[in-house]
Amino acid sequence: MLRHRLYAATVATALGLAITVPTSHATPGQLPLGAANLSETRTTTTLAAGITRTRIVRGTTPASPDEINTTDQGPWVVNEVLIDPVKAKGRLEATYGPDLARTETVSDLVGFAGGLIGTNASFFTFTASKDYPGDPVGLGLYGGKLLSNPTTDPAEQDVVFDGQTGKMLFGKVQWAAKAVNARTGDSIDIDAVDHPPSATGETDWITPDFGSRTPSGPGAEIVLDKRGCIVRSNWTTRGTALATGQSSVQATGADATALQTVTGAAGCLSFRQSVTDAFGQRIPLTKKTFGVNGRYRLTADGQVVAPPGTGSFFDRNPRTIFGRTADGKIALVTIDGRMASSVGTTVAESAAVAKSLGLVDAVNLDGGGSTTLATASGPLNTPSGAANAERLVGDALVWVP
Repeated sequence: MLRHRLYAATVATALGLAITVPTSHATPGQLPLGAANLSETRTTTTLAAGITRTRIVRGTTPASPDEINTTDQGPWVVNEVLIDPVKAKGRLEATYGPDLARTETVSDLVGFAGGLIGTNASFFTFTASKDYPGDPVGLGLYGGKLLSNPTTDPAEQDVVFDGQTGKMLFGKVQWAAKAVNARTGDSIDIDAVDHPPSATGETDWITPDFGSRTPSGPGAEIVLDKRGCIVRSNWTTRGTALATGQSSVQATGADATALQTVTGAAGCLSFRQSVTDAFGQRIPLTKKTFGVNGRYRLTADGQVVAPPGTGSFFDRNPRTIFGRTADGKIALVTIDGRMASSVGTTVAESAAVAKSLGLVDAVNLDGGGSTTLATASGPLNTPSGAANAERLVGDALVWVP
């Protein structure tokens, strides 16, 4: 516990975080949002053994569009799914659907996984690429397979969890990898997994889960079979169709020459990686291991560690929060926003909500138009997109019975 607190303090110092709780005007037991005299109602429904959904509505007067970011009258609509892994039969999974590169709605991802309920999860490429919009921008760990590496961005805060027991690890996941020529022992560092390499010089491993085609562009690419043996190579361009079980290594800039030197036109490669926590301890990767990326830690060991900041990201927005309670329950929280019926929360307000809900550790997942709580039949909250339609997202957290 002390080590975790020291780590939280270290992260807070490095990011210039203000470890303070925003001033609460709410009465005890209510959400710390807005004026003290706001009415608040809570409706709790049991979804299955050990799983409940609580809908909280604070404030009743619709907000004026020009006051959404400033009003203390709300209203706010918050949904919390609380899962007791001791009583609930099933497991929590992070799922990306048929392949990593595509996007789907949360309700489709819940249906794809055969799940009961779920929320959106990681930040993802979104509009930055029409060819692979679902590609996570940070950690993506699915059933023990690391399909997207964590970044060095200090804002990225990862959550690795055991889907069966609900045990969670919060913080920055550390990762390193290399491809080794099985015959010669020569190796080349891998800079990323399932991302297109930058034009300035990078070597990336593209897994069979990425999609039917690899990212295209100038550079070099070798295609490997299930054993890791080279079946074809192209030393001038990237982008090819992959058969079932095939993977590839792509390189750009000077790395393209290095890749050719290490591999040649034939041979076999082994992929070796190190996945550790912020303290350098190895993270075991089993079929029960999942991990997603968030942007900014909200609470750590029961204390608010949300960073101060300005700009649209820190303003009131729809939010998705992932966390745990002191007694080990898993919490999936959505806060509707950008609308007259629910104004959303700032980063600081989100942290205050997380703390008031008893989340001793919590992280801010992708939000805005992505924020969705859904079953396979459709959303249970009100997404902020056009006509309140679900946004296509990269992955989701889904409870699978």
